[in-house]
Amino acid sequence: MKPALPKVEYEGVHCELVIERPAPGVALMVLRGTDAGEFGDFPMRELAKDLAQFPLVDLFIDARAVRSASVQVSAEWALWMRAHRTRFNQICMLTGSRYIQVTADFVRRFSELMDRMKLFTESEAFDANLEAAIVYRRNSAATTA
Repeated sequence: MKPALPKVEYEGVHCELVIERPAPGVALMVLRGTDAGEFGDFPMRELAKDLAQFPLVDLFIDARAVRSASVQVSAEWALWMRAHRTRFNQICMLTGSRYIQVTADFVRRFSELMDRMKLFTESEAFDANLEAAIVYRRNSAATTA
């Protein structure tokens, strides 16, 4: 089994970012605050490590505590996800506001991830999907080890 990538945490002026890897091939990104792009392309470079290590990645984005995201940030994510869309098994995003939900839907449509990107407004459903992915990936890793 491949070693897990380390957890990363960054706190900016307006936004906080945490990326965890709870199981092989599962990345959880948690954002809080206002995402105005102060992290630049760091989150994408960090997630590229997961794409390099695993054939398919389950990406979970917990944005329930995001107040807003700039149009530029949303466009950059849409372009990055579109460029890597074949590398994602699924992308699940939990939104906490109608604004973030609309923005996420734009990203989903533009990146052509319609069938692989799921948007959640209920934390219980998001958490259940995350837990199922973790269990599945850990069991798969254990049988191939």
